[in-house]
Amino acid sequence: MASNVSVDPAKAIEAIREARTTDKFTYLTIIEANLLPEVLPTLNEVLQDAELTQEIGWDLVHNLVGLPGSEACLETIARLGNPREVIIKVLETFELFEQDGYEADSEDGEDSATVSTTQKSILLLGMLAILHKRIKTKYPSRFLAQTLQTVYSAYRPNQELTAAIINLVHSLSGERRPPLPSRKSSINVANLGVEGNASKNAPDPEADREDREDPTESELQQKLLLSFATCILEAYVNGTNMAWAPRLLEFFSPERILPGKKTFMGAFREDQKLLARDAIVGKLVALISDLGLTSPSKSFIDDILKGPLQVAPFSDPPSDPSEISLPTGGAVILLTYWIFSSTIFDASHKSPDIHIFSEHFELLDKFLQDDAQARIQKTPGTIEAIIAIGLWLHFSNLLGFEFSELNKEQDPQTSDFMRYTHLATLVALFHPNLPVRNAASTLAGLVFHSDPSDEDRLKILYDLLENCGFATLKARAVAWLKEELISATSGDNPSLFSTTQALETLQYVVFPNLDFLGEDSEGNGGGKKEIVEFLSGNLQFLLQALNFGLFLWGGQKLGEYVPDNMDAAVRERWYEPLVRAVEAVEKEEGLPTEIGFLRGRLVDLGEKIGAEEEY
Repeated sequence: MASNVSVDPAKAIEAIREARTTDKFTYLTIIEANLLPEVLPTLNEVLQDAELTQEIGWDLVHNLVGLPGSEACLETIARLGNPREVIIKVLETFELFEQDGYEADSEDGEDSATVSTTQKSILLLGMLAILHKRIKTKYPSRFLAQTLQTVYSAYRPNQELTAAIINLVHSLSGERRPPLPSRKSSINVANLGVEGNASKNAPDPEADREDREDPTESELQQKLLLSFATCILEAYVNGTNMAWAPRLLEFFSPERILPGKKTFMGAFREDQKLLARDAIVGKLVALISDLGLTSPSKSFIDDILKGPLQVAPFSDPPSDPSEISLPTGGAVILLTYWIFSSTIFDASHKSPDIHIFSEHFELLDKFLQDDAQARIQKTPGTIEAIIAIGLWLHFSNLLGFEFSELNKEQDPQTSDFMRYTHLATLVALFHPNLPVRNAASTLAGLVFHSDPSDEDRLKILYDLLENCGFATLKARAVAWLKEELISATSGDNPSLFSTTQALETLQYVVFPNLDFLGEDSEGNGGGKKEIVEFLSGNLQFLLQALNFGLFLWGGQKLGEYVPDNMDAAVRERWYEPLVRAVEAVEKEEGLPTEIGFLRGRLVDLGEKIGAEEEY
C-alpha cells in the first residue's frame, strides 16, 4: 500500500488517538484514512486493547502488510485478534499474491518506501505461526489444511520465502530447531511467532470449551505438514536449477570435462548464490526428516512407482491420516537428494533398493508416458532428478540383471531397452536446460551400450534411425553406432558389430537415398525452399552422418567391418544428391550458418569415397 502523503503525520496520530470513542466501523475508516508509517507506533498502542483488536484487527491486515514498519502491529493483531477471522484475512491476502506473483530475488537492498510481495508473505507466515497455535478446537487440522493449501498455491520459489516457510513448519510441528534468519534484515521472521512469548496471546474467543482435541489430530497435522514440506521441496527444485545430473556426471566421469572448462561442481562450491540453493534444499530435507521421513523404505519406493501421480494431496481437509499422501514428484526429488548428498557430500543417507531395470525404467515410464514434452517442460526439476537417479544407478552398477544363456527369462526384453532409451532421449530432446539434455543423452547411451545382446542393440539403432522424427536423436544414434564399432574393434568378444552385418543392416538408414531432393511431387526439379527446409531440419543428423562417413573411410582399419562397395553405393544414393542440393541453395540469403559446416564436411568426405568431381 502506498503512503497517503497528503495526510499530515501529526494530525493523523491525533485523529487515531481521539477517535477511539467512536463506533468500531467509523474508527476503522479513520485508521485506514490516516494509515502512515509515522502513526504505526501509536496504532500499536491502541491495538493493545484486546477487545478492540478482536473487532477491527482482521480488517487491517491487508493494508498494514504493505506498509513499511508494520511488523509490530501485525504481531499484535495475530496475538490479540480473533484468530479465525484473522486467518481468513491472511489467506485472502495470500490469494491476492497468487494472482500477482512474486518478484524475483534481488541482491540489492529494497526501497525503504515499499514492501515486496516476498516480504509481505514472510510477515503473513509469521502471523500464521501465532494464529494456528491460538485456535482451540476439536479439529485444528481443518484450519491447517486450508492454510497449507493457500500458502502452497501462492508460493513462488525463492530462498527468503522458502526459509520463512521452513520456520513456519518447524513452529507448527513443535520442533525446536533455531529458525532460519531472513536474508534481508528489515524483516525478521523470528519476531512474528517463531520465538515469540505465547503468554502475550489472547485466548481464542470461539474456543470449543467442552470438546477436547480429537485423538487423531496430532498425526493428521504431522502428516499434513510432511506432505506440505515435500510439496514445497518439489516446487523449489522445479523453479531452481540445481544441476544435480550434470554434477553427478562430472563426479562419475571426470574424463569428460574439457580442460580449462568451468565445472558445475566447482561453481556450486564457489558461488554463494549456488551454495545457498544447496543449503535451502538441505534445510527442506532436514525438515522432512524432523517430520518423520528419514529413509527410502520399500513402502516409500512402492508408493512412488505403483501409486497414482499425486499433486498437492492436502487440498481437502482429511478426516484420517491414511488419506494424506506425498506428492509423487516431491518424493522423487527427496529420493534424489538422499542419493546425491550421499554421493557428493558424503552424507549418511541409506541407499534405496532400486535398479535400472525395472524400478528406474518404471519411474521414467510413469512420468513420461503421457504428453512427455509438456511434463518435462512443466516439471524440469523433477525430470532432472529422475535422470540423476539413473546416472547414479548406472555408475553404481545397479543395472538389475545379469545376462546368461541359462537365465534369459530374467533379463529385460529388447522392448524394455528400446523403451528405456526412447524415454531418456525424450528428456534429451525437450528439457529446457542444455546440461540436463546432455546428461539425459549420456544416460540413454550408457544404458543402450549396457544391453548384453548385440542383436538388441542393432534393433534399437535401426528403430531410432528408421522411425524417429527428430534429427538430434538420429544423430545420437549414429554416435552410438560409432561407439559400438570402436568397442567391437578394440575388444576380444565377437559380436554383430565386429562383422559386416551391422553396417549392412544400418547403412540405408544412416545414409538414406536422397534423390528426392532433386524432385518435386511430379518428378520435376525440387524447389529451393523445400531443400532449405530439409537441410535446416536435418542438419545435426546430416553432419553426424558425414562425420561417421569420415570415420569409416578416413584411414581407420575398418575394412573387415565395412561391406564391399558400400562407399560407392553411399556416394551414388546419398552423397551426390546431397552435394547437388547444397549447391542449389548455397548462394541463397538467410541460410543457417551451420550449412557452411555441412559444405566443408562434404568436401572432406568426397575425397575419401572417390567422388569424381571435387566439390
